[in-house]
Amino acid sequence: WLYQLYRPVKPAWAKQFEEQVGIKTPDVDDATRPAGEWNEIYLRIAANQCEVAVNGVSYYRFKLNDDDWAARVAKSKFANLPLFGKAGKGHICLQDHGNVVSFRSIKLRELPEDGSVPNPVDGRLALKSELAFPNLKWAGRDEEEESGRVRPLRPMVLTQADDGTNRVFVATQRGAIHVFENSSAATETKMFLNLTEKVHDWKKDNEEGLLGLAFHPKNKENGFFYVYYSSEQEPHVSIVSRFKASADDPNVADPQSETIVMKIPQPFANHNGGSIAFGPDGYLYIGLGDGGGRNDPLRSGQDLGSWMGSILRIDVDGKSDGANYAVPSDNPFVKRDGAKPEIFAYGFRNLWRIAFDRQTGHLWASDVGQDRWEEVNVVRAGGNYGWSGREAGFGFGNVPVKSDDPVVDPAWMYDHQVGKSITGGYVYRGKAVPSLQGKYLYADYVSGKVWALEYDPTGEKSTKNYAIVDGGLPILAFGEDAQGEVYYLIESATGKSIYRFVEE
Repeated sequence: WLYQLYRPVKPAWAKQFEEQVGIKTPDVDDATRPAGEWNEIYLRIAANQCEVAVNGVSYYRFKLNDDDWAARVAKSKFANLPLFGKAGKGHICLQDHGNVVSFRSIKLRELPEDGSVPNPVDGRLALKSELAFPNLKWAGRDEEEESGRVRPLRPMVLTQADDGTNRVFVATQRGAIHVFENSSAATETKMFLNLTEKVHDWKKDNEEGLLGLAFHPKNKENGFFYVYYSSEQEPHVSIVSRFKASADDPNVADPQSETIVMKIPQPFANHNGGSIAFGPDGYLYIGLGDGGGRNDPLRSGQDLGSWMGSILRIDVDGKSDGANYAVPSDNPFVKRDGAKPEIFAYGFRNLWRIAFDRQTGHLWASDVGQDRWEEVNVVRAGGNYGWSGREAGFGFGNVPVKSDDPVVDPAWMYDHQVGKSITGGYVYRGKAVPSLQGKYLYADYVSGKVWALEYDPTGEKSTKNYAIVDGGLPILAFGEDAQGEVYYLIESATGKSIYRFVEE
């Protein structure tokens, strides 16, 4: 606590998600570890502001002399002291009343005058954005809500069926899946499948909705595709279902063809994850969050007895134990007592998103952090990626990782002064933008920055990070077409939502 001025109080967003499901966690954080264990204190100090985190958990931020600061100083029992809350220079003091305090590994880093953390880049790519389908109209789109406001288009997935037809499929968070010809001259989509009656409206709980779409590797023969969505009928339940394209018209899916593959109960409305992808092995991978809330209140991230906080790997061509899928025999935890056999890797907070490199087969997964770090991971079978004992490469909270599985460091991470909500993309394997070749595209939804990351698979480390956009571009998701060209998706009231990068 800062001399009774500030204390680590639960933020409003965390209270909102707890109230939705009737779960209550302590209002005041205590991230300190037991006696005999080291704690990490993070202080970021600028001319008129300060941020404090304890073991990765944000305790408070304040701005010197703003209205909030002045009101707190005025109410303090020290308010009568002439310099209380007014000193321009001083010392950093950490104390434990009546006990010995020890320090180790003290690291100092000088920041610019405004206290910002520099963008971690090794250069800049000379790229610009362009609207990929400038004349495209969205079939069946209801642009107006009952209130009279324009309802924005929020595309979550852009993908292709890998069937040689050169079609593009776009799924919106509201539950509509569109299809159109992959041509810049395309003028209108066709409604491939409308699931809006089945999908919980993201306007009510903004991290739910239709979040994933993937086509079966043998889609050309069987017409199968898979959808991940939040159920309207069963609150806080995510459903992975199989649908089938019409035999008469491949641009229309049969809504009655639904076969539920998996139901995933979600403790909260946030941290649903939801991206799905078929791997080179033909299995379906499902990226999940920790179930939601703040500080991983159910400790799901390190719990192999829960699907939450994991990437699942299932065989949708088989059946076992009454389920419409089978568990691959080489899944890493099939023989571990108490572990969910579907788990491929674990220790994630909120995966947004997962994608395979079509050339190398590597599985990339970007994980949204809580208070200090965002991270990019190259996922290996059985890997433990740390949450919630760690956030990215640093300890988090007062329950350290106790797993027998060594924690895997992220391939890349960045500070919350750079961005606060990562959007994972794809390794670029197209031909239109040579400077992106082999680089992993990713962005930050809050800061609007966009980057391209170089990765050395032999050394298993990132080598360079290039800036593309310095801010102001809130990307919801990336997409990839049959040629390996990558697109980015944004929310738009006009429906102009699909863009791509081109050389300047």
